[in-house]
Amino acid sequence: MASGFFAVLDDIAMLMDDVALASKVATKKTAGILGDDLAVNAEKATGFVSTRELPVLWAITKGSFINKLIIVPLAFALNVIYPPAIIVALLAGGVYLAYEGVEKILHWIFHRNEHTHAADEPHPEDSEDAEKTKIKSAISTDFILSIEIVIIALGTVLDKSLAIQIVTVSVVALIATVGVYGLVAMIVRMDDVGFKLIGPTGDDGQPVRKGALPKIGQFLVNLLPKVIRFLSVVGTIALILVAGGIFEHNIHFFHELVPQVPTVVKEIVLGIVVGLIAVGAMWVLKVVISIFGGKDKPAGH
Repeated sequence: MASGFFAVLDDIAMLMDDVALASKVATKKTAGILGDDLAVNAEKATGFVSTRELPVLWAITKGSFINKLIIVPLAFALNVIYPPAIIVALLAGGVYLAYEGVEKILHWIFHRNEHTHAADEPHPEDSEDAEKTKIKSAISTDFILSIEIVIIALGTVLDKSLAIQIVTVSVVALIATVGVYGLVAMIVRMDDVGFKLIGPTGDDGQPVRKGALPKIGQFLVNLLPKVIRFLSVVGTIALILVAGGIFEHNIHFFHELVPQVPTVVKEIVLGIVVGLIAVGAMWVLKVVISIFGGKDKPAGH
């Protein structure tokens, strides 16, 4: 009886060793997309008044957990039933990411002088709607990125047993949620940490506390807006790069096209081109709907 119990423990230990090794490999393979995930979601989790940042981030995190609960079993099921369906889902997600990235660039080019301070000074009457819209957009983007993370992780363990596959992919999915959104929470609360380090101020507005801590705190407070702007740019680029990478890696024609050109250049070009096509198609669709709906044509970018 005792020998059987220890044999089970030994099997569990071996399984955990295999899972640890497989998880390490899978995490390395998904490191790039996890970095893109961080940049995209950090940008989407910012731009709210201070008191709403953590509630918004928590709402997005819960949505991300639900995404993983849907995607992980679905990926395993599709891999058994009809593996090509995973590629189709990836390509559809790539179109969505390319559309969102290019749409943001076009909006900045043609409307950059409008609502310059909208992110810093939300209007009370529409802040709740804007918050819900941004949360929904963030969860939708997370869904697409999660599909790629899960599929890449699954692809690294296809030669392993089903138990190792399930545990490994689940571990990577958990890291993709807890790790990414934990870092995002640290970024968006950087100013709070800074104010705590600065401490109370005197009548002249200068910190009462002496030493290096107030200087570090002021540095963090001044750094946050720059980090947010940087993440906004990086997040947009990441959307296009991830989209282009999906097309370049999953469509043989694009993968073999102009092999002398660096992969990152092809990914950017593919992301922008597909994004422009998607934006154009969406505009045409809106025009058609407005015509049949008896409304004015929507304004273009």
